[in-house]
Amino acid sequence: MKTAAPPTRSSGRDSRPVLLCLSHLRWDFVFQRPQHLMTRAARDNEVIFFEEPVERDVEAPRLELSAETGGVTRAIPILPRGVDAVAAQRALLDDLLEERAGRRLVAWFYTPMALAFADHLRPDVTVYDCMDELSAFRGAPPAMLDMERRLLERADLVFTGGRSLYEAKRDRHPRVSCFPSSIDTAHFAQARGGVPEPESMACIARPRMGFFGVIDERMDLGLVAGLAALRPDLQLVMLGPVVKIDPASLPQAPNLHWLGGRRYEELPAYLAHWDLGFMPFALNESTRFISPTKTPEFLAAGLPVVSTPVVDVVRDYGEAGLVEVVSSAAEMAEQADRLLHAVSPEWLARVDAQLATNSWDLTWTRMAALIRSQRVTQPAAFPGAGAVPATTLAAGASHV
Repeated sequence: MKTAAPPTRSSGRDSRPVLLCLSHLRWDFVFQRPQHLMTRAARDNEVIFFEEPVERDVEAPRLELSAETGGVTRAIPILPRGVDAVAAQRALLDDLLEERAGRRLVAWFYTPMALAFADHLRPDVTVYDCMDELSAFRGAPPAMLDMERRLLERADLVFTGGRSLYEAKRDRHPRVSCFPSSIDTAHFAQARGGVPEPESMACIARPRMGFFGVIDERMDLGLVAGLAALRPDLQLVMLGPVVKIDPASLPQAPNLHWLGGRRYEELPAYLAHWDLGFMPFALNESTRFISPTKTPEFLAAGLPVVSTPVVDVVRDYGEAGLVEVVSSAAEMAEQADRLLHAVSPEWLARVDAQLATNSWDLTWTRMAALIRSQRVTQPAAFPGAGAVPATTLAAGASHV
């Protein structure tokens, strides 16, 4: 097996703990919970973000390493077509960690399916950061639930991305902590200032109501189409990549603008030139446990928000009067009309008071304290163990 060195590397022996993050999400897809947490973890740890494999016309498996902004090392297994993916990833992972033997190792799982090639690791601490109920997502492997059971048996700590997930997992592990979607307030608060308008919106009239995030089976496309038809003067701006659904299924109308994905750094400029934010989530199995990160991000930008009744949105923001919750396109149109003229300094003050209690910095500080509290036993070792059956890794992405 071959491992390529990252383009930049610190000189001398690195004695920091190693945080190995095993993720079903690509580092460069959308900037969300894993990226927020891992960039903060990289301040005190060597963070390796180990992604799902990519098949190419290569002779032998290799690990493609790159140094990402924030100090994270991204690791992508590059595999020959048709190779035993589980065995190849296991060997690449062992080679990677052999160079770091003797240092404290934290194994951080975003997908239980990574146990297929990482079940033999003996880290000092195992963390399962459950940000979504992946078994409910379209295309989830049939083995997902069993693999999650195995991961819960091994994990020292379980973190959940919202209250609904916490309630679903708290009786399945003795150390479950709820860490709902956090916020980089300063980043999104830029939208309250004089940020130049993106060129892609220059020809879009006002008023504007916007959405940003992954566009997949969690979006109620019928509601979006209905809202566009009910309010043809209201321009609906949709930002985000389309995954797991046919792009041809997206409704089309003169006031519907599907602009594609945008970088995290660009989002405040778009939000600064919207009048409202909306979250047209379908109510289905894939949204039952979500805690949308975009809720506090909209609010930090100073935008009134209308959402369908996602459970965690209702409990964390709707009941506090910070987000309007509706159940139909007609109700969404009615609330949009009202909110276009209802933003008040008092509402913004309540928004800011709520956001002041939460941040990604604070979330990571609390997580890190729990990790440090775990008893150190011995330097990380990687002996073989009972193999988890080879399974297809979970595909898909979530920025909610």
